[in-house]
Amino acid sequence: MPNGEARPLGAVPHHDLESFRHLVIGARARGRRVSALFGHPHGDRLALVVVLAADDDGVVELARTEVEAAGFPSMTPACPEVHLFEREIAEQWGVIPLGHPWLKPVRFQPPRGRRTTAPPQVGVADYYAIEGGEVHEVAVGPVHAGVIEPGHFRLQCYGETVLHLEVSLGYQHRGVERALIGGPSARSIHYAETLAGDTTIGHATAYCQAVEALADVIVPARGLALRAIALELERLANHVGDLGAISGDVGFLPTAAFCGRLRGDYLNLSAELCGSRFGRGMVRPGGTRFDVTPELAAVIGARLERALHETDEATRLLWEAGSVQSRFEDIGRVTREVAAELGTVGLVARAAGLHRDLRTTHPSGYYRFAHVPMSVIASG
Repeated sequence: MPNGEARPLGAVPHHDLESFRHLVIGARARGRRVSALFGHPHGDRLALVVVLAADDDGVVELARTEVEAAGFPSMTPACPEVHLFEREIAEQWGVIPLGHPWLKPVRFQPPRGRRTTAPPQVGVADYYAIEGGEVHEVAVGPVHAGVIEPGHFRLQCYGETVLHLEVSLGYQHRGVERALIGGPSARSIHYAETLAGDTTIGHATAYCQAVEALADVIVPARGLALRAIALELERLANHVGDLGAISGDVGFLPTAAFCGRLRGDYLNLSAELCGSRFGRGMVRPGGTRFDVTPELAAVIGARLERALHETDEATRLLWEAGSVQSRFEDIGRVTREVAAELGTVGLVARAAGLHRDLRTTHPSGYYRFAHVPMSVIASG
């Protein structure tokens, strides 16, 4: 099926467990990647649904099976793409993928539908330790000097070389998933918008596309275009903010300060669209709540051109400074093979030479009518 459409659950092909495993494990050899693997209750058993993305064909493939409460053979050893999905299934439903190499909790929440007197404590779990007299451990968090989500980072270091990073999240649960069950209601769109403050448009658009697909609603072309504009402004704000954060991490203050101000400029353009710097209230099922006059479009366009020019100047400072390049050299390099094996997407995939951009490979909304150049580098 194409991206952004709905199908009855009963129309999803049912496989026995062995053929389902064969389908998932062999997906990469057939040019597919695992986009999602999740469970839902089916009587006294657990149903598993897999979503395979065929990037070259622009479609997704779905299949389902059922597993016993006692567990099922893990697919992770043969298909690393599913390692996090299987960990989440174990935590959510208490059904264990037997033979999983690293079954650490993801959310640190008790299984659904089962009483437990001792739910897992956030951050209390085994971690990957590297032994050695000169290996030292650095612990960061979970409280950070900022407004980001709490998280505990455990780094195993040998001199300046970081050998391993262990991340524990889940310190700040707000119960959003539970609140969405039984909807949609008047609050559902607000839950979606506030899942992550810097991705208001992204999450609201995903929510609206799901509702519109289920209700068989066609969004007017102008609404699709306005959504795409808001989404790209949000993307610009986030990427520029990250460039500034990377600059701050290596102590290069010119670009760090420059990008901090530029991120504000892009956020202010979102405020021009809908009155909110983070885009709240812009996207709604059926379209958008705000339109753009020709006069406002001219103002936003002029300010956007200026911001893009200044962004180019700020990043030139970053990439042309020899001291910065020496700090970036051989840091976090990911090969194309590893990126493909892990099923990475987005910037990480494209930086490793994989052609993965949903705006091009699985377009929905306005992107079905617009060409988005895909920027791919092989350096990792």
